[in-house]
Amino acid sequence: MNNSFKFYKRLFLTKPKSHFFTKLWRINWLYVILIFLLAGTGYITLYSAAGGISSRFATPQAIRFTVGIVIMITVALLPQRVITAAAAPLYILSIILLVAVLVKGHVGKGAERWLIVGGIQVQPSEFAKIALVLALSTWFSRINYKQIGNPLWLIPPAIMVLLPVLLVLKEPNLGTAVIIGGIGASLFFAAGMRLWLIALLLLPTPLLVQFAYTHLHDYQRARIETFLHPKNDPLGAGYNIMQSKIALGSGGMWGQGYMNGSQAQLNFLPEKQTDFIFTMIAEEWGFVGAITIMGLLLLIILGGMLMAIFCRNQFSRLLALGISMNFFFYCLVNLSMIMGMIPVGGVPLPLVSYGGSSLLTVMLGFGLLMSAWVHRHTDSKFY
Repeated sequence: MNNSFKFYKRLFLTKPKSHFFTKLWRINWLYVILIFLLAGTGYITLYSAAGGISSRFATPQAIRFTVGIVIMITVALLPQRVITAAAAPLYILSIILLVAVLVKGHVGKGAERWLIVGGIQVQPSEFAKIALVLALSTWFSRINYKQIGNPLWLIPPAIMVLLPVLLVLKEPNLGTAVIIGGIGASLFFAAGMRLWLIALLLLPTPLLVQFAYTHLHDYQRARIETFLHPKNDPLGAGYNIMQSKIALGSGGMWGQGYMNGSQAQLNFLPEKQTDFIFTMIAEEWGFVGAITIMGLLLLIILGGMLMAIFCRNQFSRLLALGISMNFFFYCLVNLSMIMGMIPVGGVPLPLVSYGGSSLLTVMLGFGLLMSAWVHRHTDSKFY
């Protein structure tokens, strides 16, 4: 018994001497457990969405998540000098891919958002969010606080944000463009941008909103009109959000039971495996289940932000914060959308909704977050 205790103590409690295993030991495994719990929720919900046929949604999602775990751990163990060196090439690649979407992208539901690579649909706008976090974190970590207060030093990172925002709007993909802009604004603020500069940038917001609205596509304007008056066309443009609200309310306190949700199982609920998957959770598991999942999402967001606070160097701090904000905006836009608080924008719920590009890029982001945590004790980003 004593020998067994010594073995497990040496295995789990003793810091390994190998450099590789030291980094592996430093990974925040509690945070990884939270990721597994959320992905597991997605698996059982997708199984229900397919009527008990795992090969339709659940199994492909589980395979992608397994690949994502490998990506996450691999990236977490990379030296940060490798990650910072890759920031600029990855950002340039993301811009090239966004341009390629506009030139020869695959059209789906009125928008060009995908590239077909080897028979697989790839959504470059998802990758662009991670590339932007990397690029901005690298830029702000290489200039000092005084330079951040100089508007001239903020022009390059502002261009870094505007380029993907404009290209994604051109697809058009309003929801993702909003997330990219939100990520950029968060990193500007976290890097130490002066409050008077923020106020100055916010002054033309009403004019920009008016300009943006006049240049929206017809279907995007229809979404806004539907958001404001969903009951005007309950069987047409307002169908999705009306069915979503019905499903949310029909779950009650404890839900209708697993695989027993009437709106989802009878196919009244649209896109139940992607954009509206949280609505299905609320219908089957009720208010208690919905609040539990929202609590899990909150733990992942706050956990990422807490890791950012404990990072000693600026690059790791901004990187961890940027990835956390990306996850936060994912959740904010999706949950607000399915509750009718904002227009429907086609943004999935991370790790829960069915989809390859979003899941793998989220796992790549978690890998970068773990890298920041693994290297949190170093003063230099070139560790």
